[in-house]
Amino acid sequence: MPADPSDPRAWIQRAYSNLRLAEKGKGKGVMLEDLCFNAQQAAEKALKAVCLYKEQDFPKTHSITRLIDVIAATGIKVPEQIKIADALTQYAVQTRYPSPVEEIELEEYKESLAIAARVVFWAEAIIEQKPNKK
Repeated sequence: MPADPSDPRAWIQRAYSNLRLAEKGKGKGVMLEDLCFNAQQAAEKALKAVCLYKEQDFPKTHSITRLIDVIAATGIKVPEQIKIADALTQYAVQTRYPSPVEEIELEEYKESLAIAARVVFWAEAIIEQKPNKK
């Protein structure tokens, strides 16, 4: 059965899939650039899940900052540790294809993975909130 694209949980599920690919993909012949792309995709899809949860349209973009701006406009306070995820935006396009961009080092990959995981966990916590009882 296909996933409902209007369901924030479906987007979180996809975010976790990309996060797992970024975590588990290391191995012979696997480029860190591709793993960082999956980390960026995890963060992007998680933020889009929050937009859907808040019933906000989101732009067709890979820009983490633009998605964070949409979320902040809903009244959600976006922590600085989530805002720094904008650093992942560069992996959405620049590193996906052969280019003169510098090769990604292991420490940069590890940091990107940690940032993406924080975004996914944060987004999941938001969409899993229970309404306040009055």
